[in-house]
Amino acid sequence: MNKCKWSLSSELMEKYHDKEWGIPLKDDQKLFEFLMLESAQAGLSWSTILNKRENYRKAYQNFDIQKVAKWTEKKIASLMDNPGIIRNEKKIRAAKNNAQCFIEIQKEFGSFAKYQWQFVGGQPIINQWKDAKEIPAITKESEALAKDLKKRGFKFLGPTTVYAHMQACGMVNDHCIDCPCHEKVSKKMRSFKI
Repeated sequence: MNKCKWSLSSELMEKYHDKEWGIPLKDDQKLFEFLMLESAQAGLSWSTILNKRENYRKAYQNFDIQKVAKWTEKKIASLMDNPGIIRNEKKIRAAKNNAQCFIEIQKEFGSFAKYQWQFVGGQPIINQWKDAKEIPAITKESEALAKDLKKRGFKFLGPTTVYAHMQACGMVNDHCIDCPCHEKVSKKMRSFKI
């Protein structure tokens, strides 16, 4: 059994791979955290963001959706001075904007999870990849979700970023079949109910 190769680049990446990546989520705060981290990662490597995750948790008020949605100009300026996160003003402003859009979806659907999971019919997709080279960067589901998010006003969430989010929060199982996590994650997916 071989773990997914990308997970072996650092201890932190391996821990993330083993304990979080691909586990189906329906907790809105956790989904918001993953969505914001994926948005921050656009154009960068995941390891860069993962290494700054604790800094993001502090800076983004533990990903409290209501607090992020109400950021003031003073708060945004303080984030621009924070060396612990990616200091990209467009991405920081997008986080506030996306929190506001996230809240609107919660109002409409009862939870962001209910909204998000409809794009895979409410059940995780269990893939059977033999090699990481087979794993797509985008799928028709990620294109549909990204298009709908954009229509609802979200920023920095194209189909590739959205697919990374779908992988992270267990909408798809993209562990290769020889990875010990493939079966562990698949088991959780089979019993998942939204």
